[in-house]
Amino acid sequence: MVFRLTRVISPMLCGGMLLAGCAGSGLPLENSASSRHSIDGDLRPGGYQAGESAAGFTRTSSPALERGAALEGVDPSRLTDQQLLDTALEFCQAANDYWERGELDRALSTLDEAYGLILRVEDDAGEEILQQRDDIRITISKRTVEIYSSRYTAANGLHTAIPMIMNSHVEKEIAYLSAPGNPFFVNAYRRSGRYRPFILDKLKEAGLPEELSWLPLIESGFKLRAFSRARALGLWQFIASTGYKFGLQRDEWIDERMDPEKSTDAAIAYLTELHRIFGDWTTALAAYNCGEGAVLRHINSQQINYLDNFWDLYEKLPRETAAYVPRFLAVLHILQNPKAYGMTLPEVDSVLPMESVTIDKQIHLKTVAEAISTPYDTLLGMNPELRQNTTPERPYDLKVPKGKGTELLAKMESIPSWCPPAAVVKAPAPSRAGSAYVRHRVRKGETLSSIAARYGTSSGSIKSANKLKNTNHILVGSTLKIPTSSSQATKKSAAAPPAAVAKVHQKNYVDYVVRKGDSLFGLARQFGTTTKVIQSMNGMKSSSLQVGQVLTLPKGGGALSASQTRKYTVRRGDSPAIIARKYGMGLSDFLALNKLTTRSTIFPGQKVLVAVQ
Repeated sequence: MVFRLTRVISPMLCGGMLLAGCAGSGLPLENSASSRHSIDGDLRPGGYQAGESAAGFTRTSSPALERGAALEGVDPSRLTDQQLLDTALEFCQAANDYWERGELDRALSTLDEAYGLILRVEDDAGEEILQQRDDIRITISKRTVEIYSSRYTAANGLHTAIPMIMNSHVEKEIAYLSAPGNPFFVNAYRRSGRYRPFILDKLKEAGLPEELSWLPLIESGFKLRAFSRARALGLWQFIASTGYKFGLQRDEWIDERMDPEKSTDAAIAYLTELHRIFGDWTTALAAYNCGEGAVLRHINSQQINYLDNFWDLYEKLPRETAAYVPRFLAVLHILQNPKAYGMTLPEVDSVLPMESVTIDKQIHLKTVAEAISTPYDTLLGMNPELRQNTTPERPYDLKVPKGKGTELLAKMESIPSWCPPAAVVKAPAPSRAGSAYVRHRVRKGETLSSIAARYGTSSGSIKSANKLKNTNHILVGSTLKIPTSSSQATKKSAAAPPAAVAKVHQKNYVDYVVRKGDSLFGLARQFGTTTKVIQSMNGMKSSSLQVGQVLTLPKGGGALSASQTRKYTVRRGDSPAIIARKYGMGLSDFLALNKLTTRSTIFPGQKVLVAVQ
């Protein structure tokens, strides 16, 4: 049976569902010696550190190169498996950006680079690393198929019930959940009322068992911002790589893993795929918790038919998973007859009626809450995917209470655009006359040296002002006091528009009549925008176009002006991905600004342009 299962899975792996690298996929075959050699020798991905020479890479057959870390001028120990995967994820996002702009060839090339990176991850890495690698591989495969399909987009049995098993494992979890001093179950049950109605609708539409609507109870306790030790986030607890695999976007402004509806769609797609792989729900749920790769490895190590005795397989899985399926079954048993387990369930929270309004400028939720007389916490709960509690720098569908959409649109012109404050406060004990402090929130990739250069001071002054003992260790998200002169502080403060003043955005749109042969991707490239912006501006739910259709399109591209950029000197160990992160830029934006590609190599001492922060 295990052999049969492998035979069934293999075509799926080669069909772009589970593994990239199949013939005809546009990706190199992992098992091909010649292809692997070509990748090791030829790839010069933008995610790799700058070398000392123009070559950037060496063509040797050393063991270090086989692992993908032997880059000229770079210590191999600095290139960890996690760094390879993180960079590959950024390449996937950059490919998605290129795809939305209609640059399909660049998108495919970038996906090839991402695939080359994950091939450098060692097969004996930990299960978490291998799961991330598998997720990224699937993402690359799916994106490749979608991109090839989009070239031609122009104008012209899952009902099987989950078995209600009762055994010692399930009984143990029932005792834990129903314990008098454990409020988890009751609190999570109460919160479920806000989300289960639409989850049930989506499950019915997909033909999946309705019992799966209770899975978020053990995943997150029905908390939208739940964050685990494994870096899983949201109602359905997706890690970043699995989220990308099923279409959940993440950037500086949003993380769709915290969007209840979008993450539910992703969870349903994942569960559907797992059930097709394993054929029964208990195994599929175990794979949802620890990854299909881990389950498949345990299946292959068995000498028995695992479908005849699932619990023999289950006890070999990781400890966390060993409690996962029994806990889910325990939840179903308790809900079926709560009184039998000494529980009285409370009334569930009611669904908050809401509607969406398309916002075309960056505004803070506090400002919106004041404008439409709505509690700030209510807006936060309706828009949990907003990481900074502000809308992104692009058109965005903001959710507001039912009936408040018209009011918000009417007041939109008077609502100020949001910009990060640069408050200046006097030092409590100034060391010299006229000194002041600027408060700075540390971002990912920043160092004391880079912060000091930004504010025209020294890292020693920052260290002294904040009583830092270790100059090489500052926490992301922490606030530092930056000493600067009063005149400099005043100048910096004045440079940022005050939050109380609205920034006027002059609309610069054109009407375009769709012609035969037009595609959404081609128009995005022609007008210097993205497919998402076009769809949002025109209320489109798909990428299909009709000849004669009139579209509203932004006039001109969104490139940075000279006043918005400055020169940066590449340092040893830098890469386009690292530099882009340091200056809050998308990888694709950085590459476009410097006329680079993902195959370009950068060198220490080279001058590149970056966004002014």
